[in-house]
Amino acid sequence: MDKLENYRKIVQSLLLEYAGYKPANGDIENEVVFDTAGDHYQLLSIGWEGIHRVFGCIFHIDIKDGKIWVQHDSTDVGIANELVNSGVPKEDIVLAFHAPHRRKHTGFAVA
Repeated sequence: MDKLENYRKIVQSLLLEYAGYKPANGDIENEVVFDTAGDHYQLLSIGWEGIHRVFGCIFHIDIKDGKIWVQHDSTDVGIANELVNSGVPKEDIVLAFHAPHRRKHTGFAVA
């Protein structure tokens, strides 16, 4: 399996795993969005907590130029760490939610 296809499989697997966790409060569902043609992947929380609407992005990951770009991560664990644990080298993960000039201090790829 080539690198790109392996990265797609890893990202999709992680998002599906996290989507299986039911939020503790409210009537909230996790929804996975895969754009495999454009290599965009998201995990969303959608629903209601009492009278309040819940809609939020848990993860947003893109794959471009042979690297995994973490655009958004609202977890405590850090999806980048999960990617490393799944076999993705740090030099192939960009923490895109950090400003470009700060990425060199993250231990991950800068771009």
